[in-house]
Amino acid sequence: MKLATLRTGGTTRAVRLDGDLLVDLGAPDLGALLAREDWAEHAAAVTAGDARTYPVTGADFAPVVPSPSKVVCVGLNYRNHIQEMGRDLPEHPTLFAKFADSLIGAGDDIQRPEETDAFDWEVELAVVVGRPVRRARGEEAERAIAGFTVLNDITCRDWQFRTREWLQGKMWDSSTPVGPYLVTPDELPGGVRPALDVRLTVDGEVMQSDTTGDLLFDPVDLVEYVSTVTRLNPGDLIATGTPGGVGHARTPARYLTGGELVVTEIEGIGRLENRVVAEKSA
Repeated sequence: MKLATLRTGGTTRAVRLDGDLLVDLGAPDLGALLAREDWAEHAAAVTAGDARTYPVTGADFAPVVPSPSKVVCVGLNYRNHIQEMGRDLPEHPTLFAKFADSLIGAGDDIQRPEETDAFDWEVELAVVVGRPVRRARGEEAERAIAGFTVLNDITCRDWQFRTREWLQGKMWDSSTPVGPYLVTPDELPGGVRPALDVRLTVDGEVMQSDTTGDLLFDPVDLVEYVSTVTRLNPGDLIATGTPGGVGHARTPARYLTGGELVVTEIEGIGRLENRVVAEKSA
């Protein structure tokens, strides 16, 4: 299944893609849907004949989960990106966080803050958690994965490297597109360990192109590791890291200055199309 959170009529609705229609699943968003123990069975059972539908053409997608209890991100998880950043392969995942206020929809503008001169892109496969788990192992960790989505981990590199901790470079308001769909593992080659092409372009120029098969710590590894530290709740996101090709690692470095169209896509899941604009005044 392909599931999403749709903006419509001043509110949001959880929907399932059905051909050229989006079928209302009776919940205000995917976070609320995933909180149901029977979310998968319910989402599969609703038909276009017994629910409200919306055209997929022109759909305005909210962040796939608008208000997750946590967004955990992984740094340095593709072998080629680790090498381009001049680092050794890590023994453990490198974790940092984002907050729900950072998230935007698949077609929303990326707000570029005036305080940065090093605004960078990062295509990422993101895990969407589908059940509460703590210290999950093996099959329990696999079952906790509701599906996958696309995330662009936009980063203010100058703020990221002000200190040894990365959080302040990663948590900027309205900067991180995620969506458009949650795609369940049964639809993807490799299931909960999918092997998918990932790609990011800026104004049509390819900046990143790789496969999730290059991940050092795969999605199941990450659910096991993160759930050891903290409980994972339905709707939580784990961004699995980015491959090589980020602007900061180029010679000379290249950054987003404003006006660019950034397209972030993952095979079998979908694409984000976001324009970089100056952050609006509060």
